Amino acid sequence: MKLNITGTHREHQIENKYVMSGATMKYEQDGEEAREIAKVIPYFPFKNIPRFYDIGGFLSKPDVFQKIVDIFASRYADIGIDAVAGLDARGFVLGPPIALALKKPFIMMRKKGKMPNTIESPPYETEYGKRSGICVQRDSINAGDRVLIIDDLVATGGTLSAAIELVKMLGGVVVECACVVELKFFIPSRMKMYAKMGMADVPIWGLISEDLLTVEATLPKGYIDDGEEH
Repeated sequence: MKLNITGTHREHQIENKYVMSGATMKYEQDGEEAREIAKVIPYFPFKNIPRFYDIGGFLSKPDVFQKIVDIFASRYADIGIDAVAGLDARGFVLGPPIALALKKPFIMMRKKGKMPNTIESPPYETEYGKRSGICVQRDSINAGDRVLIIDDLVATGGTLSAAIELVKMLGGVVVECACVVELKFFIPSRMKMYAKMGMADVPIWGLISEDLLTVEATLPKGYIDDGEEH
């Protein structure tokens, strides 16, 4: 049947034989839980970006980290997930506990040369510039598998587009791309790019938008932006 998933900023319509649970719809972007979590995600001037949102803030607080895992697990418990894929590297922090909570396999998506028996996505663009493709192991996804893709943050959506390509290359279906943070500023350009790539029907969900991320990190004396591009 046709299923409408309505978010704060847009509506996705996807073909889905599974019914979203009440828990799925409970956790809205920038809802009550998101507002509490946002309080422990500071931003730094880093990688020449004025506001680089640091997930280390919630990783240092087990109760908040557990709450995030619980929210994601609740959202996807009843919609027919076969596997959870995470993007190198922060998706490797978030994806495994979510996969364990759902009792599903975890799939690593990494840079070329890091794993055996892989296929590679086409190159892609990010907010940092053009990047070579990412890889996944050939036997990690079977035809028809329903895959949830996890990362910490979505901006331009370039990295997620490469992950979507990998799932499709192996005959899988992306149920949703889910991130802790979604930068709304990039939504129009991202959706335009996805439409051109034939993946506008893939839902993107973020728990928190930049509207709530107002905690400026206290910088030590002599702070230096020593970040390297991805």
